[in-house]
Amino acid sequence: MPAGRLPRTKEVVLLNDLIDTARPGEEVEVTGVYQNTYDASVQYANGFPVFTTQLMANHISKKDDDYGSDLITEEEEQQIRKLARDPNIVDRLTRSLAPSIYGHEDIKVSLACSLFGGVPKDIQGKHRIRGDINCLVLGDPGMAKSQFLKYVQKVAHRAVYTTGQGASAVGLTAAVRRDHVTREWTLEGGALVLADNGMCMIDEFDKMNDQDRTSIHEAMEQQSISISKAGIVTTLQARCAVIAAANPIRGRYDPSESFAANVNLTEPILSRFDILCVVRDIVDPDMDQHLADHVTRSHCRSHPDHEGPVDEVARGNEDLISQELLRKYIMFSKRTCKPQLQDVDQEKITQLYKELRRESMHTGGHPIAVRHIESIVRMSEAFAKMRLQDFVGEEDVDMAIRVMLTSFINSQKFQIMNSMRKTFSRFLTYKKDNNQLLMFMLNSMVREQMKYGISAGKVDYNGSQRISIETDDFEAAARELNMQDVSEFYSSSMFHKNFTHAGTTIVKVFA
Repeated sequence: MPAGRLPRTKEVVLLNDLIDTARPGEEVEVTGVYQNTYDASVQYANGFPVFTTQLMANHISKKDDDYGSDLITEEEEQQIRKLARDPNIVDRLTRSLAPSIYGHEDIKVSLACSLFGGVPKDIQGKHRIRGDINCLVLGDPGMAKSQFLKYVQKVAHRAVYTTGQGASAVGLTAAVRRDHVTREWTLEGGALVLADNGMCMIDEFDKMNDQDRTSIHEAMEQQSISISKAGIVTTLQARCAVIAAANPIRGRYDPSESFAANVNLTEPILSRFDILCVVRDIVDPDMDQHLADHVTRSHCRSHPDHEGPVDEVARGNEDLISQELLRKYIMFSKRTCKPQLQDVDQEKITQLYKELRRESMHTGGHPIAVRHIESIVRMSEAFAKMRLQDFVGEEDVDMAIRVMLTSFINSQKFQIMNSMRKTFSRFLTYKKDNNQLLMFMLNSMVREQMKYGISAGKVDYNGSQRISIETDDFEAAARELNMQDVSEFYSSSMFHKNFTHAGTTIVKVFA
């Protein structure tokens, strides 16, 4: 339970309730008055006097620091600082999140931003700006949305998991009930209150009714919950990041429809999410093969009688960070790193916001509000915290802009996605992201070629196929994105792992 004085109301805190809210191994210090109450009805039922013991608590605090029993040793701190000096640390951190789930790099980047979070601002104790990053994962069933939420519950220091269908407004915020012993009104915190200074995961977010979703508006932006019931008027803290998962209206996401036609969520709730991840189940022979291999290998490794390494790092992928060290890295960064925003290109953020506002009004993507400017700042701070930096750099801002644009472009209709990428190409392309963007574009051209071949009867989905892309066509598409020289991409390991450059054609072979 977070430290601090309870609201100035008469509250009865039972010891069992206190134990339920504490993490395993966490030491909590309670200051209060021990009392016992005689219950005549229980004596009549049992035939002997029975006393109910209570603790009238007026102050609760942790004995340890903000991270309880999860203390970081000096050796672990040195290991963490050594990792932070790696120029590819952001990529390693995102790939180390949920290593058992194949693909979904955009979701992993979003969850990394939410786990590290930004820097909260409290202006003279009068106006508070949240630093937590809210994330919504929307898409087709079977895309591991719930598994991502369960993973965050395990890796986060403090986390509360709930489902939209089994949660009510009072279950998420706070409930007022009459104590059966003292007959006085008591206040009980809900999921968002218990997740204070942590993470709150809400699965099946679309199954909640509108009244219950409206009750968390204040908690998601102001990070507080105002209560005025049964003579109790107070405000509870809910300083937590919200990660929600939802399904489209018709079960599957229809890319030919606008974003508003695919979701059963109102604009006020959508604008409170900093990142929106749209995931679709796309038929891709190459991706399907890798996914099937990954799943079968994962089941083989997870068998109780399996002999051999189970951890991702032990299997030979040294770039991945072990889960225990990853959890300590996140804790250390949140405790020690408070990056400041200085000497960044404010004109770039301003221009991006203007263009996003204009495009969102005409194309039907998810609504862009003033909150999204703050979202870019929060994500920039999160990327700086991943590198344990004291100041937000230009690279952090570029990566935050890319995450925001990916969220916006993926919410567009399929017909205008490519044109949107061209419109925002100068924001999407920067020196460390060219190869990823070129690979994405090349894979898109291969998928288009596959669809054409299958519809024309020239490609057998079940056989070994050879797909060729004209080099001139690929380089012309790259020049439209202001990338004149692609020779570095041709020589990269990313390209050679998936393609072969045969003179005037680029060849991909499906086994």
